[in-house]
Amino acid sequence: MSFNEQTIKTVANLARLRFPKEDEAKFMADIDSILDWVEQLKEVDVTGVEPLVSVSPRETAIRADEVRDGNIQAELMANAPESVQGFYVVPRMVE
Repeated sequence: MSFNEQTIKTVANLARLRFPKEDEAKFMADIDSILDWVEQLKEVDVTGVEPLVSVSPRETAIRADEVRDGNIQAELMANAPESVQGFYVVPRMVE
């Protein structure tokens, strides 16, 4: 596939790029070389190769979804300098 002058102008307009007219030939050559490289990638035999979500071999740590009590109000209030009826007491910010 080769890019022509109109295609370069359309892509530049969509990408909101402006460049001098004399640079169009350079961009066309650059894009053509990139597309040639992509065509080479299409020739690679990938039969039997599973698609990857990530190139990192890490497994996602998944914990069991279990219901917990979560009633630890007394433990949380132990960290507060002052509390009233199970709530933190903070300085008033608005008068």
